[in-house]
Amino acid sequence: MTTFDVQMLLSGQYHDMLVAGFKMSLQYLFFAFWIALPLGLVIALCRLSPFRFLRWLGAGYVEVVRSIPLLAQMLFWYFGVPELLPESWRQALYEGPVESICAVLALGVYTAAYMAEDIRSGIRAVPVVQMEAARALGLNYMRTMRLVILPQALRMTVPPLISQTLNMWKGTSIATVIGAAEMMYQAGQVESASFRSFEAFAFASAAYLSVSLCITAAASWFQHRYPVRTM
Repeated sequence: MTTFDVQMLLSGQYHDMLVAGFKMSLQYLFFAFWIALPLGLVIALCRLSPFRFLRWLGAGYVEVVRSIPLLAQMLFWYFGVPELLPESWRQALYEGPVESICAVLALGVYTAAYMAEDIRSGIRAVPVVQMEAARALGLNYMRTMRLVILPQALRMTVPPLISQTLNMWKGTSIATVIGAAEMMYQAGQVESASFRSFEAFAFASAAYLSVSLCITAAASWFQHRYPVRTM
């Protein structure tokens, strides 16, 4: 009967590989989040814009991106997009961490479409009278959105945004298909080198679970610390 080798997870070459993959996955989550949230906010505002072109642009982005699986988008960013760039740009891209860049962009662009719909729902949930009151006090549309509507809307959208962040964290594992050295890739490398499948993927599973629980706990603290108050 094979025993669980805890030592390989605590020290040595395989430990270093798994920890490096874990750190890489966290970096993907961090950078993709700061692409997805601002982009999702812009798309949400486009969808609520009084200008028809911007509404169509926002709706088109959401429908197209949400209709294509993340795996297909990851492969498109890695294999397809570089072919559209000028030769000098493509060469510079391939000289850098192209796998990481494409993984972050794919995750950010994909998640932004879902966050946009969550933010749009939050904006629409703010009572219309607050917009009318702010405009009556002399605030223009942009200042009303920035100072009155969006702070409330973003607080109300914390639960769905956390859900999308959790999906994005789990989605970092898909980057393994383009050779990005994130956690699942490193777990696969450790399994291939050591033939210790259970230990390698137990580490990855525990890491995904731990970060997910931390994100959920942070969201719960935020909701209790800054409760939503609407009129």
